[in-house]
Amino acid sequence: MIPVSSLHDRAVALFGLGGSGLATARALIAGGARVTAWDDSPASVEKAVAEGIPTGDLRTLDWSAIAALVLAPGVPLTHPVPHWSVELARKAGVEVIGDIELFCRERRLAVRRPPFAAITGTNGKSTTTALLAHLMKVGGRDAQIGGNFGPAILGLEPPKPGRVYVIECSSYQIDLAPSLDPAVGILLNLSPDHLDRHGTMEHYAAVKERLVAQVEAGGTAVVGVDDDWSRAIADRLESAGKRVVRISVREVLADGISLAGTDLIVTEAGRTVFTLPLAGIGSLRGAHNAQNAAAAFAAARALGLAPEVIATGIKSFPGLAHRMEQVRTIGNVLFVNDSKATNADAAERALVSFDDIFWIAGGKPKAGGITPLAPYFPRVRKAYLIGEATEEFAATLGEAVAFERSGTLDVAVASAARDAAASG
Repeated sequence: MIPVSSLHDRAVALFGLGGSGLATARALIAGGARVTAWDDSPASVEKAVAEGIPTGDLRTLDWSAIAALVLAPGVPLTHPVPHWSVELARKAGVEVIGDIELFCRERRLAVRRPPFAAITGTNGKSTTTALLAHLMKVGGRDAQIGGNFGPAILGLEPPKPGRVYVIECSSYQIDLAPSLDPAVGILLNLSPDHLDRHGTMEHYAAVKERLVAQVEAGGTAVVGVDDDWSRAIADRLESAGKRVVRISVREVLADGISLAGTDLIVTEAGRTVFTLPLAGIGSLRGAHNAQNAAAAFAAARALGLAPEVIATGIKSFPGLAHRMEQVRTIGNVLFVNDSKATNADAAERALVSFDDIFWIAGGKPKAGGITPLAPYFPRVRKAYLIGEATEEFAATLGEAVAFERSGTLDVAVASAARDAAASG
């Protein structure tokens, strides 16, 4: 745990008692804050009471005595409407912050600031976070990984020499961290997402931009430039005097890290200074994973690792569970678990990475279904449909792809394995 000393002996309201909220409450209490915690769920409040965390309905507080409202990231700050606790805090002129902000304040109080890498983007955050942490461990660092991926940030081990923090940040968490100032900030990409919580794409992009715009003095901003929003952000940061490392998997950059064929290349003033082959690294298949690898490479270099050490680490990266996870090979059949791909955009990344696919698809249907994936249907030998989306997906596949209605995952796996093995 990282005790929050910055609010020692101050009265703090906390709303949201899920995993990160409980971790934050513990850290505040350990640091000497006087906490009053609450949640709209009675069961969550009961769990906090059982842990000895002081609770009370925040509607009854004397807000003039409150130093801060610490809000869980899942609670609406601005859209579609601010949560009632936010409205109370704002009416009283009380700042509204989150656990990432508390971590940043503790980091600035440390005698020696520990290295801190923060990762965001619409897609690829978790893989990049896990890969960067893996690289740091290969390089002999004590890498603490958490935030939006893994443990809550305040539940990590406190700073000490040789320890580095690799933290995934959602847009919700960034919105609650006004002084977020990582040593290395990574913005992978931007596309419309979570607009129900941010209102517009412009606001969503502006929130994400803060993570790289506010890197500490002497820090590094790593920015993917394969979409218009992120490219404009990289240009603004450079104009503001920030150190920017651009990454691309769509074009070879004169300065930055790019995908050329199946290699990552590092270029400076048009000259290639390092080449990292990605061919054969099963955990990093596809252009989207090349982008993740490029970002992790740039961040690891900024944190002091040698290119050769980074290359060794990338080759040994095991990947993440449920994200194009290579589960097992039986005979000539490779079993891949990509169950985190819950929409067409995410599934596309897997389909484009393989040929001759026996595809298990279904679950709960999302807007648009699998219609956008039609260009990749020729790669699918047969589909095995499960869950609520079965009939919708069957209608979309039509005559283009052979399919069966498997009903459940266990039936689908057995059927797909049988057919794949028989296919030769």
